[in-house]
Amino acid sequence: QHYYITNNLSMTFGATVRAVTRSRLIPTRAALSLTPAAVKKVTDITTRQQCQGLKVSVRTRGCNGLTYVLDFCDYASKFDEVVEQDGVKIFIDSKALMTLIGTEMDYTTNKLASEFVFNNPNVKGTCGCGESFSV
Repeated sequence: QHYYITNNLSMTFGATVRAVTRSRLIPTRAALSLTPAAVKKVTDITTRQQCQGLKVSVRTRGCNGLTYVLDFCDYASKFDEVVEQDGVKIFIDSKALMTLIGTEMDYTTNKLASEFVFNNPNVKGTCGCGESFSV
Protein backbone atom coordinates (compact mmCIF):
# COMPACT_ATOMS: atom_id res chain seq x y z
CA GLN A 1 0.00 0.00 0.00
CA HIS A 2 1.16 3.53 -0.74
CA TYR A 3 0.86 5.64 2.39
CA TYR A 4 2.61 8.98 2.72
CA ILE A 5 2.49 10.60 6.13
CA THR A 6 2.07 14.35 5.68
CA ASN A 7 1.85 15.26 9.38
CA ASN A 8 0.67 13.73 12.64
CA LEU A 9 -3.01 14.43 11.90
CA SER A 10 -3.44 13.24 8.34
CA MET A 11 -2.37 10.41 6.08
CA THR A 12 -2.03 10.76 2.33
CA PHE A 13 -2.68 7.86 -0.02
CA GLY A 14 -0.90 7.37 -3.31
CA ALA A 15 -2.72 6.15 -6.38
CA THR A 16 -1.99 4.66 -9.77
CA VAL A 17 -3.23 6.23 -13.00
CA ARG A 18 -4.09 4.22 -16.11
CA ALA A 19 -4.74 5.74 -19.50
CA VAL A 20 -7.81 4.18 -21.09
CA THR A 21 -9.17 4.59 -24.57
CA ARG A 22 -11.74 7.29 -24.85
CA SER A 23 -15.18 5.87 -25.36
CA ARG A 24 -18.19 7.72 -26.63
CA LEU A 25 -19.02 10.30 -24.00
CA ILE A 26 -22.18 9.52 -22.12
CA PRO A 27 -23.50 12.33 -19.94
CA THR A 28 -23.38 11.48 -16.27
CA ARG A 29 -24.22 13.39 -13.16
CA ALA A 30 -20.87 12.86 -11.44
CA ALA A 31 -17.37 13.83 -12.57
CA LEU A 32 -16.02 10.61 -11.02
CA SER A 33 -17.55 7.15 -10.67
CA LEU A 34 -16.49 4.49 -8.18
CA THR A 35 -16.39 0.73 -8.59
CA PRO A 36 -17.91 -1.44 -5.83
CA ALA A 37 -14.38 -2.28 -4.62
CA ALA A 38 -13.55 1.44 -4.31
CA VAL A 39 -16.81 2.14 -2.48
CA LYS A 40 -16.04 -0.65 0.00
CA LYS A 41 -12.50 0.59 0.65
CA VAL A 42 -13.54 4.24 1.01
CA THR A 43 -16.23 3.13 3.47
CA ASP A 44 -13.65 1.15 5.46
CA ILE A 45 -11.19 4.07 5.53
CA THR A 46 -13.72 6.75 6.44
CA THR A 47 -15.25 4.60 9.18
CA ARG A 48 -11.85 3.82 10.68
CA GLN A 49 -10.65 7.44 10.49
CA GLN A 50 -14.03 8.92 11.48
CA CYS A 51 -14.09 11.36 8.57
CA GLN A 52 -16.77 12.32 6.05
CA GLY A 53 -14.90 11.18 2.94
CA LEU A 54 -11.73 11.38 0.88
CA LYS A 55 -10.49 14.42 -1.01
CA VAL A 56 -8.85 13.99 -4.41
CA SER A 57 -6.36 16.66 -5.40
CA VAL A 58 -3.58 17.00 -7.98
CA ARG A 59 0.05 17.79 -7.22
CA THR A 60 2.98 18.43 -9.50
CA ARG A 61 5.21 15.44 -8.88
CA GLY A 62 6.83 12.53 -10.65
CA CYS A 63 8.45 12.19 -14.03
CA ASN A 64 5.30 12.88 -16.06
CA GLY A 65 4.04 16.01 -14.32
CA LEU A 66 0.94 15.35 -12.20
CA THR A 67 -0.16 12.86 -9.57
CA TYR A 68 -3.41 12.32 -7.68
CA VAL A 69 -3.32 12.63 -3.91
CA LEU A 70 -6.02 11.35 -1.54
CA ASP A 71 -6.53 12.89 1.91
CA PHE A 72 -9.09 12.51 4.67
CA CYS A 73 -11.75 15.21 4.50
CA ASP A 74 -14.65 16.36 6.66
CA TYR A 75 -16.05 19.22 4.59
CA ALA A 76 -15.93 20.66 1.09
CA SER A 77 -13.86 23.75 0.42
CA LYS A 78 -15.42 26.67 -1.44
CA PHE A 79 -14.90 25.41 -5.02
CA ASP A 80 -14.77 21.64 -4.39
CA GLU A 81 -17.03 19.25 -6.26
CA VAL A 82 -18.66 16.59 -4.06
CA VAL A 83 -19.40 13.16 -5.51
CA GLU A 84 -21.72 10.97 -3.45
CA GLN A 85 -22.14 7.36 -4.50
CA ASP A 86 -23.48 4.41 -2.51
CA GLY A 87 -23.13 6.25 0.79
CA VAL A 88 -19.54 7.50 0.37
CA LYS A 89 -18.32 11.02 -0.37
CA ILE A 90 -15.41 12.00 -2.58
CA PHE A 91 -14.44 15.67 -2.44
CA ILE A 92 -12.71 16.80 -5.65
CA ASP A 93 -10.37 19.77 -5.46
CA SER A 94 -11.21 22.40 -8.07
CA LYS A 95 -7.73 22.09 -9.62
CA ALA A 96 -8.20 18.33 -10.09
CA LEU A 97 -11.73 18.47 -11.50
CA MET A 98 -10.84 18.95 -15.16
CA THR A 99 -8.36 16.06 -15.09
CA LEU A 100 -10.95 13.73 -13.51
CA ILE A 101 -14.02 14.15 -15.72
CA GLY A 102 -15.13 10.72 -16.94
CA THR A 103 -12.73 8.86 -14.64
CA GLU A 104 -13.50 5.61 -12.85
CA MET A 105 -11.94 5.15 -9.40
CA ASP A 106 -11.16 1.52 -8.55
CA TYR A 107 -9.42 -0.28 -5.71
CA THR A 108 -7.18 -3.22 -6.58
CA THR A 109 -5.22 -5.70 -4.52
CA ASN A 110 -2.47 -8.02 -5.71
CA LYS A 111 0.64 -9.63 -4.23
CA LEU A 112 2.67 -6.42 -4.44
CA ALA A 113 0.24 -3.61 -3.70
CA SER A 114 -3.22 -2.56 -2.60
CA GLU A 115 -4.10 0.79 -4.11
CA PHE A 116 -6.66 3.08 -5.63
CA VAL A 117 -6.48 3.13 -9.43
CA PHE A 118 -7.87 5.97 -11.55
CA ASN A 119 -8.95 4.71 -14.99
CA ASN A 120 -8.82 8.04 -16.77
CA PRO A 121 -9.73 8.62 -20.44
CA ASN A 122 -8.16 12.13 -20.36
CA VAL A 123 -4.59 10.94 -19.71
CA LYS A 124 -2.19 11.42 -22.63
CA GLY A 125 0.80 9.73 -20.99
CA THR A 126 1.98 8.05 -17.79
CA CYS A 127 5.34 7.25 -16.29
CA GLY A 128 6.59 3.66 -16.06
CA CYS A 129 5.37 3.14 -12.50
CA GLY A 130 1.96 4.67 -13.24
CA GLU A 131 1.97 7.19 -10.41
CA SER A 132 2.31 10.34 -12.49
CA PHE A 133 0.52 11.39 -15.65
CA SER A 134 0.01 14.18 -18.18
CA VAL A 135 -3.19 15.43 -19.81
